[in-house]
Amino acid sequence: MVLSTFLFHFFFFFGWPFVMYFLPSIIALARSKRDLLAIFLLNLFLGWTVIGWVVSLIWAAKHDVPAVVR
Repeated sequence: MVLSTFLFHFFFFFGWPFVMYFLPSIIALARSKRDLLAIFLLNLFLGWTVIGWVVSLIWAAKHDVPAVVR
């Protein structure tokens, strides 16, 4: 009982904010984006500025244009 309460509080205060902070990177990973590393780095270094987080979220959710092979 005590362990489950501890785990709930631990996830609520540490896990949930971590997931929300890296949500753009998680979305980019799930969508197999070509620019995954760039999205992750933008999210990592500028995610704390709300603008950087929103830009990385939009970039992760945006549809990739197919690459033209010549």
